[in-house]
Amino acid sequence: MTLRSPRSPAVETFSVEDFAQALAAQSLDFRPGQVVRGRIFQYQSDGIWVDIGAKSPAFLPLKEAGIGSEEDLSQLFPLKSEAEFLILKEDAAGQILLSARRLQLRRLWEDLAEKQARGEVVTAPVIGINKGGVVVDVQGLRGFIPRSHLLQRGSLEELVGQLLTASLLEVNPAAKKLVLSERVARQAESLGIYTTGQVVRGKVSALKPFGVFVELEEGGSGLLPIKQVSQSFVASLSDLFQPGQPIKAVVIDVDEAKGRIALSLRVLERYPGEALEQLSTLIEEAEERARKLKGRITPDGKVI
Repeated sequence: MTLRSPRSPAVETFSVEDFAQALAAQSLDFRPGQVVRGRIFQYQSDGIWVDIGAKSPAFLPLKEAGIGSEEDLSQLFPLKSEAEFLILKEDAAGQILLSARRLQLRRLWEDLAEKQARGEVVTAPVIGINKGGVVVDVQGLRGFIPRSHLLQRGSLEELVGQLLTASLLEVNPAAKKLVLSERVARQAESLGIYTTGQVVRGKVSALKPFGVFVELEEGGSGLLPIKQVSQSFVASLSDLFQPGQPIKAVVIDVDEAKGRIALSLRVLERYPGEALEQLSTLIEEAEERARKLKGRITPDGKVI
């Protein structure tokens, strides 16, 4: 009986080419516009090398390091620390270029858009003036406040260096347009004292085809839409109101985004057209009539 030794297992070879292919298969798919996290690898006179897990370190040019122009790289990005970056491009040799500045700007625009949607205000220093208003610095972005939206509209030079609190009127990253309003911010601040169903006093400040603007005694402005003057058709507002005329009306809605409140007289009418015939009487009895409507007024000026 002849004993045979068992066959030795085959040994698989793994060449350099195989290793390169395996490494490529494990590489991440880096694309322009992608946000990646990387570790600071090495400083250079014109930028920073960053390890993002690619075949070779990515490069962060000095001009793409931050929004400010005089920032210290070693403080912004300490050696071996980690941070997030935006991929700008990858050249034919596989070198990936990064930007921290553009990622900061993108997130700043997004943050300001969210603040605008929530009706929040920002505080910004005045860094310059032009004939149309003042230029402010909003966390590194240049914003503009038109003269008509400033609380102080006289000598604009006196505002340079001052901190202004302003609402966001327009946030447009595509056009790099940031417009703010100090006046709307002040109006929005005063809106907290107003509630639906409240009777307010003021003076007619302007007449428009769509309604009457009212300057309120306690601050801010209100709009009395033409449809809220009476339950009957109103042919001409100038037949009923004049600029400077004292007026009382009922608050039916508070719009914090516009810094304005909506007013109504029609909810006080006892019959359609009373405001057209007996406006002075209706206004004189405004508080008494409004008390009977407490909790029954809707934002569109209806009584339920």
